[in-house]
Amino acid sequence: MRIVKVASGALNQTPLDWKNNKANILQCIEDARAKGVSILCLPELCITSYGCEDSFYSPYVCELALEILQEIKNHTKDMVVCIGLPLSFQNKIYNTACIIADRNILGFTCKQHLPNYGVFYEDRWFHRWPAGIQNETIIEGFKCPIGDITYQIGDIHLGVEICEDAWVPNRPAIRQFDKGVDIILNPSASPFEFHKFQTREKIVEDSSRSYCCTYVYTNLLGNESGRLIFDGDAMIASGGNLLASSHRFSYKSFTLTTATVDLDIATIAQAKIKSPIDGKSIVKFDFNFPEGLKPDYSVAELEPFEIGGFLKEEEFARAISLALFDYLRKSYSQGFTISLSGGADSSACTALVGLMIKLAEESIGLDGFKEKLGHIKKIQNLKSKEEIGHQIIHTMYQSTKNSGDATNTAAKKLAESIGATFYDVSINGIVEQYTSLIESQIDKKLTWEENDIALQNIQARVRAPGIWLLTNLTGHLLLATSNRSEVAVGYCTMDGDTAGSISPIAGIDKHWLRSWLIWLEKTGCNVSGKHIKIEGLQYVNKLSPTAELRPQDQNQTDEKDLMPYEILNEIELTAIKQKKSPVETFKYMLVKFDQRYSREDIYSWVKRFFKLWSRNQWKRERYAPSFHVDGHNLDPRSYCRFPILSGSFELELDELDEFVKNGNRKKSKKIGF
Repeated sequence: MRIVKVASGALNQTPLDWKNNKANILQCIEDARAKGVSILCLPELCITSYGCEDSFYSPYVCELALEILQEIKNHTKDMVVCIGLPLSFQNKIYNTACIIADRNILGFTCKQHLPNYGVFYEDRWFHRWPAGIQNETIIEGFKCPIGDITYQIGDIHLGVEICEDAWVPNRPAIRQFDKGVDIILNPSASPFEFHKFQTREKIVEDSSRSYCCTYVYTNLLGNESGRLIFDGDAMIASGGNLLASSHRFSYKSFTLTTATVDLDIATIAQAKIKSPIDGKSIVKFDFNFPEGLKPDYSVAELEPFEIGGFLKEEEFARAISLALFDYLRKSYSQGFTISLSGGADSSACTALVGLMIKLAEESIGLDGFKEKLGHIKKIQNLKSKEEIGHQIIHTMYQSTKNSGDATNTAAKKLAESIGATFYDVSINGIVEQYTSLIESQIDKKLTWEENDIALQNIQARVRAPGIWLLTNLTGHLLLATSNRSEVAVGYCTMDGDTAGSISPIAGIDKHWLRSWLIWLEKTGCNVSGKHIKIEGLQYVNKLSPTAELRPQDQNQTDEKDLMPYEILNEIELTAIKQKKSPVETFKYMLVKFDQRYSREDIYSWVKRFFKLWSRNQWKRERYAPSFHVDGHNLDPRSYCRFPILSGSFELELDELDEFVKNGNRKKSKKIGF
């Protein structure tokens, strides 16, 4: 019997953080060694980290990565380790996975398929390696294989696919199967999106069955470079059965997922399938794997949420909380400050930071939390979550005469429920002072009838200097509180409520966010049967979203100013993600909402959306960085590009007008030039 223990190591790396990245790799190797692992797969580009951007062009980056690889190889005695790094070859940069066996570099497998869509931009930095081609590079004076390689290590045949290689039809695994591989390793850097782990799990299970092998998949972990979150999804499958799966969203520096497999089972399966023989491009290395292991014949005992997956609500809670934690420690900031209005958006940001402390304690304990945040000296002697919350979460309610008691109460109760520091100040005098200064200069009294937007915006902008002052005094990060629905239509005040270093909820729409807040209040994250909730949200969840910038007798609400959030979200997905025209978007909205909203309202909302979208791209260019959590976001720097100046859909909206005017009596025709 050929029995071997394999492992996936998920690492929390940081771009160009050479010391930390190397330390995590070495600690993971030593943990694997202690657990009797013979073959360890580490993530894609784990030496440099994935999000180095244009720094990949710097020659020293590849040089230093290779130097560190040489140091790491000396720690691989009696093990096979797969490590990702960029490699310069013939003046081109390749995304590679190096296979090291017993302190010997056997070769560099190069990535063949580079994602260049959505948040991915790999074609900018790397070259695609052609299938079936092998070459040689010089490493420390010795020739070393590079390219499309499989490996024979002792009596085990090993193949490698790097992330995207497994997501395309003509994948390397097809050719590796023809070479009789026993194990395929997949080092990945696959960002979190809702329920994406289910797709990965299906790929791993199906790959192990289709190619009659053991398939070992690993991923990065945490907020790696600012925008992308990695859930640490790692798994091992054999013959179509999932043997082991990681604990996702861990706050640890690394996690290790192991399984012991009988490779002869896959050999028998391969013998039943007719395929061509391909003996080329195989690197051979003599190696004796340890004996006496017992294979895992059945699916391992995994915690229920790892098999079935989290609800979307829990995925969001865990992903953003982990992202905020990593952002805090990697930026060496002292905590978070939020301008807490008592509304849904700022309350969501506040609740997520409170949840961050609770989930971190669940993952690594309070001592581990303080150790990870060792740069925050003021929390090191604190004994409870509440004491830590008081120190690293600061909130401030800034009222004007248009603010209501209900939002004040909601803000205060939420802050108290998570132990945050709460400040309550009135900015009304400052607003009135600014207003009177301008009125004296233009010799005109400002009124709500004529100057509505200006009078609203001055209140939002006056809040920014005070919250920035509080933030700077403590060395905190200021959280911006805009959601994706507001991002789409520019429903915000630039240099007012958009102020902040990071925007945690800008990747999620307001309609879903409101339901999530109710879930977090009443259900919360499931941890071993115990639910981690934020019950202080009960006061927030009773309120209708409102900016509270107009006089109270006008009963201002966000949805009256814009449109129902459920409609806004559907229009954004249809018009922006699916790239539909105004007429096509209108038709879709009629089908989806015809029993709930009038044709006239839907028409006005679609038209308003397209106008607001086109005129507010300059705002989207200036929003604070946000996290990518869905299969779609509006960040022009990472996903959704649109010109700052455009034709504002003038022709397309004329066509919509004609279509609505004609109704179903006559087919709309294109407007001529």
